[in-house]
Amino acid sequence: MKIFRYLDQAGTMGFGRFDEQGQTFLILKKDDGDFEVTDQRITPFRLLTPIDFRCIYAVGLNYRAHAEESGQEPPKYPMIFMKAPTSIQNPGDPIVLPRFLRSDRVDYEGELGVVIGRPCKNVKPEEALSYVLGYTCANDVSARDWQKEKGGGQFCRGKSFDTFCPSGPCLTTADEIPDPSKLVVRTFVNDEKMQESSTDDLIFDVPHLISFLSGSTTLLPGTLILTGTPSGVGDARDPRRYLVPGDEVTVEIDGIGILTNPVVEEVFGEEPEDKESPE
Repeated sequence: MKIFRYLDQAGTMGFGRFDEQGQTFLILKKDDGDFEVTDQRITPFRLLTPIDFRCIYAVGLNYRAHAEESGQEPPKYPMIFMKAPTSIQNPGDPIVLPRFLRSDRVDYEGELGVVIGRPCKNVKPEEALSYVLGYTCANDVSARDWQKEKGGGQFCRGKSFDTFCPSGPCLTTADEIPDPSKLVVRTFVNDEKMQESSTDDLIFDVPHLISFLSGSTTLLPGTLILTGTPSGVGDARDPRRYLVPGDEVTVEIDGIGILTNPVVEEVFGEEPEDKESPE
């Protein structure tokens, strides 16, 4: 099932599902906290991220071709970093280019996102997929200057600006994706295809990543794992291609969905967006 979260015109949050034709139907949350799938058609006013993510782990250099284009050897262990939960952005809402801490080297990174559905710790790879709630499209937006030269040796500054983790438009439940190593990930900037790769090029596949991340560490429900980006990032192109105001970035994963976000620049004096889930 392809589950989404939305606001109606009154600002009330709800859940729905997409059918195979992209039509939208209501999912009811009952008084006991359980959910009921219905055939009631709805028209969402605004799509939100599929769930309110609790924690975001990301993986660097996890596609062989991307490691090659970056001029680096494939890592022996997963290269893990974290993004702030405040970097999450809704489908259709803008990626905001930083101007207070200015960056003119903001890059796209289309990725497969994995959402953990129940607590897991010290999970073996052969058991790992049973802990997956579902999969989503994600964009690990990166300010390359703050990631590299200005980041103090850490990735989190250049990866955690507000709006730097768009995700959605839906959560495709795990039963629809029996093998996450056979998915095609594409990224477009405007109408130009910049990235295309199968997840069979992953150095560390989804079960290995879950096992590694859960080693001596509890992964809570609602944890988002970004599995790495394919080759074709703007920073590795000649000439380099960074995001500018007016661009539109689309991440498409077969069997999961299409995530699109426009690009704008930060305006000083803006009030911070309320990141809490609507009641």
